[in-house]
Amino acid sequence: MDSVLILHGPNLNLLGRREPDVYGNLSLDAIDQQLKRFGEQKSLEVRCIQSNHEGALIDALHSAEAWAFGVVFNPGGYTHTSVALRDAVAAIHIPVVEVHLSNIHAREQFRRRSVIAPVCHGSISGFGYLSYLLGLQALIDLHLKK
Repeated sequence: MDSVLILHGPNLNLLGRREPDVYGNLSLDAIDQQLKRFGEQKSLEVRCIQSNHEGALIDALHSAEAWAFGVVFNPGGYTHTSVALRDAVAAIHIPVVEVHLSNIHAREQFRRRSVIAPVCHGSISGFGYLSYLLGLQALIDLHLKK
């Protein structure tokens, strides 16, 4: 069975409680369950990992190359600052789709720039939890074109 990694960055473990007017009311577990159900419908294994630690996210990206055909990645606040995560995405040879629940381009100035997006296959933001589903569908479509 083909596999994909859903990688959630810092503070996403607080979804549903943290600024629901910005990030929505769904918990991270609820989002993960929807992604896993969607994956099952496509005969796909969806593995979900969340970490508040930059090094753990880098390790997850590195290891995904051995077992996944792609990554849906919400780097959270690291989006705007982490050259180390950018380099990890650039180093692996599987597509990464960056996703965000909120529209980062309509938020504070410092949130409008992603250092990670230029090394990703694409970016999706502003659709709440649907950003993850759209990112997953994009990866599936990319995989089927191979």
